[in-house]
Amino acid sequence: MSWEYLLTSLVVILIPGTGVVYTVMTGLSAGRRASVAAAFGCTLGIVPAILASVLGLAAILHTSALLFQALKYAGAAYLLYLAWKTLKDSGPMRMDAGLHGPARLAPTIRTGFLINILNPKLSVFFLAFLPQFIDPASSAAVAQMLWLGGVFMAMTFAVFIVYGAFAAFVGERVLKSETVLRWMRRTVAAAFAGFGLRLALSER
Repeated sequence: MSWEYLLTSLVVILIPGTGVVYTVMTGLSAGRRASVAAAFGCTLGIVPAILASVLGLAAILHTSALLFQALKYAGAAYLLYLAWKTLKDSGPMRMDAGLHGPARLAPTIRTGFLINILNPKLSVFFLAFLPQFIDPASSAAVAQMLWLGGVFMAMTFAVFIVYGAFAAFVGERVLKSETVLRWMRRTVAAAFAGFGLRLALSER
């Protein structure tokens, strides 16, 4: 594994996307433990994209306009739903209100998972990204891609945990203000809506 791969992966992971926004929002509103669950869900959502790229399914997705559009609009609709839910809810900015203990973490993980699995561009990204760091003469190209994908997931989980922990630290001190909470809710909703519209309008 090259340093180029690790550095490129880190840059890609650090760029704020829907997973980062969701993990940070969860950390701000529900604390560090919930942010870890959000990070885990987002990381888990990468698994289908990596497997699709390894098995060649991402190539089918890339060439099939109908399949790509269907998954794209499903993902966009889900992000717009999250934006609407964030704006609609009152009180603490939690998307899992009313649940306690482990029961509260399950929907947090599920939401993070769905955010990534419903983004067809993620599979196309791995299809284009991973082969660049594979030895074309190797007889174990599939194993190499799985290994690189696993490292990417581990880095994603670690970075997202840091994002979430920092957000939880800030949330304990900032979100006690109703004014700050209201503007934070609007900002998060706008971010989800923006990502959703960008996904809906994107091309392959």
